[in-house]
Amino acid sequence: MSTYLRERLTDSSIYLPTMARVVAVRPLTRLEKLFTLELPDGLSLDHEPGQFVQVSLLGIGEAPISISSSPSRSNGTFEICVRQAGDLTGALHTLTPGESLGIRGPFGHGFPIKRFWGKDILFMPGGLGLAPLRSLINQVLDERSNFGRVIILYGARHPSELLFTDELAAWRARDDVELHITVDRPDENWTGHVGVITTLVPGIQIYAPNTVAITVGPPVMYRYVLLELLGKGLREGNIWLSLERRMKCGVGKCGHCQMNHVYTCQAGPCFAYSQIKHLEEAL
Repeated sequence: MSTYLRERLTDSSIYLPTMARVVAVRPLTRLEKLFTLELPDGLSLDHEPGQFVQVSLLGIGEAPISISSSPSRSNGTFEICVRQAGDLTGALHTLTPGESLGIRGPFGHGFPIKRFWGKDILFMPGGLGLAPLRSLINQVLDERSNFGRVIILYGARHPSELLFTDELAAWRARDDVELHITVDRPDENWTGHVGVITTLVPGIQIYAPNTVAITVGPPVMYRYVLLELLGKGLREGNIWLSLERRMKCGVGKCGHCQMNHVYTCQAGPCFAYSQIKHLEEAL
């Protein structure tokens, strides 16, 4: 949890949200919008890439949503990407700049970016998984000299579902980033790769002993991504993934995210594969 919110809340008010102001709303696709939010007095959320917040609207409900913006680009605000999928997210999509919503967090453990210094980084976001992984990607790019190669493999179901297309174009234009994009179902204008994200892996060459892979996406994707990465010779401790979709209360009280003895919201949601491979519920 951020220093600001930790100081603000007492043990008896663990569920008390802080009201954040909507600064901007940007449509990304037919179903996703990017919200720029600001805490009171413009204070920083003080998050790590991979952490999440609890987002609420009075009288409607609350849901965990990953933070999409990088700590290196906070400027007193932070961003979340919201897919319209139910009552709460539908109501969030009606918000306009100047309105408010509740925020608790940030919660969980993010990706340990300092452990990745000096390594080649392979990012593998699938679908909406680019939203939370964008936080880490942009921090790595802002601290580019600390890392070796940066490779991004991004897969979506359809060209219309690609997120952050302006940033994808900017990443592609860089000479220090290798970007490969694929879609499952092309339209008549698509000229790129067609297939699931794992079909991109055979086409890249990596030096496995010095490569860290980070993947975020739908749970069904992980099993196949892990097979490809392990087949490339990556060490289990160098493959990182997020189990963010298991979140509910965010503070280890409801048990929704429990895997055996592990509470994902407290021990995760970001894990090395070596930490969770023995947990049947994990993947």
